[in-house]
Formats: sequence, C-alpha cells, structure tokens
Amino acid sequence: MTSQARRSNCPIACALDLVGDRWTLLVLRDMLLLGKTRFDEFLASPEGIATNILSDRLARLEEEKLVERSRDPDDGRRVIYRPTERGKSFVPVLTAMRDWGLKNVEGTRVFAPPRAKR
Repeated sequence: MTSQARRSNCPIACALDLVGDRWTLLVLRDMLLLGKTRFDEFLASPEGIATNILSDRLARLEEEKLVERSRDPDDGRRVIYRPTERGKSFVPVLTAMRDWGLKNVEGTRVFAPPRAKR
C-alpha cells in the first residue's frame, strides 16, 4: 500500500487497510493455520465466501506480497497460493486473535487442521 493510499501513519490503521475486511483474515487463517493452498479449499470453509470475493481477496493478498501464486506442480491446470515470508509473519497475529476468542467469546473452539493427503 502506498503512503498516499493510507488514512494515516498509524500502524493499526494501516494493518486494517490491508486485512480489516470481513474475509481477508479468514483467508489468511485458512492458509497459515490450516494449510489450504487451492481455491476450492478456501471455498470449502464453513463461513461460505463467494467466489468473486475470494478471487478479489487472493489478488489483493498477492498484490500486497502476503501471498504468492504459482502453478500446482501436481496439476498444471490449477493454481496454488502460498504465504510469502511477509505473509508468514502474520501467524502470531492470528494465533493471538484465536487465543483471545477462545478466552473471551463463549462457544468458540479450536479448529482441527486438515488431515494429511495420502
């Protein structure tokens, strides 16, 4: 994000400009904590993101260099998304949010990571 597009120089405001919408944190959660890499895997999340919204969020994350897109080595027709080092640095933020939610939001629970592919 360029400094001209910022609302202010506040680091919290700037971080929210990157990830502060309804869906981006969930896409990052799926990628960073659950290991999802493919479009259809993100679509299968229980929150029910629409395909056009998911496409937009993945493109924005790629533009902001939090995610990189490449061809799936197992199926060249498919695309996979992987976190960059910058994206991986977001893991402590997500785990802090998870821990806060578990402690302060009744009825929340830890989600299970996906089973390994065989």
